[in-house]
Amino acid sequence: MNLTKDQKKQKSQDLASEITTGGTVFFTAYQGLKFTEMEAVRQALNPAGAKFRVERNAIVEHAISQAKIEGADTKLFQGPTAIAVGGDIAAVAKALVDFQKKNAALKLRACYSEGVWYNEDQVKQLATIGTKEENLSKLAGALYSVVAQSAQVLQAPIRDFAYVIKAVEDKQK
Repeated sequence: MNLTKDQKKQKSQDLASEITTGGTVFFTAYQGLKFTEMEAVRQALNPAGAKFRVERNAIVEHAISQAKIEGADTKLFQGPTAIAVGGDIAAVAKALVDFQKKNAALKLRACYSEGVWYNEDQVKQLATIGTKEENLSKLAGALYSVVAQSAQVLQAPIRDFAYVIKAVEDKQK
């Protein structure tokens, strides 16, 4: 499909605003994936809150410059490129790495999130740390156990005092 210059500009502006609001963008090479497999990637990324699509390299490159993202490697824009925009960085990384294990045709190139560039190995490490919700639930559990233990320690003198009174009462009877 041939796009006019104005359509290309509009597409790159839309993508730049999407990247800015989403905060995270993953770059992948998809050459060798069938249409049904591409749809499977999209379905895998839906729960993570990311949108996966194929974009022209020139549009992606212009969108990145419009979003004021610096430090992009020129190798990212060589060959067919598909991007995943938005979502929780760990959840998206996990979904992409899991799909890559099943289908080697999907290749992770890089990720940009909140001012930091990640290479393929670092994205694979991100996939192992767990999602934001998982980490928050672990933190909540740890904090709850600390509070529960503190409450038990504080209740112990009162409980022990009640046992002493009960023992004295039983002895006097």
